[in-house]
Amino acid sequence: MPDTNPTVDGNVAALRRWALTGAGAAHFNWPAEGSFRRCQAFYKGRMPDHMVDGWCARLHHAATGEYPGAHRGKDED
Repeated sequence: MPDTNPTVDGNVAALRRWALTGAGAAHFNWPAEGSFRRCQAFYKGRMPDHMVDGWCARLHHAATGEYPGAHRGKDED
């Protein structure tokens, strides 16, 4: 039997949709400067601390196509 919980999976999907569209996306302002840090600040205390960075990195990637910090060290022409 799979160890997934459809209720939890549905809630995660709804939370992800909120963060990537509408009010959530407006709050984080993807892909503007500081959007990853705004995400971290928003979720700190709302989910276990050890999950915040990964969750926000995945949201950032879904919203922008890049992981946070991916542009560091690259020459910008």
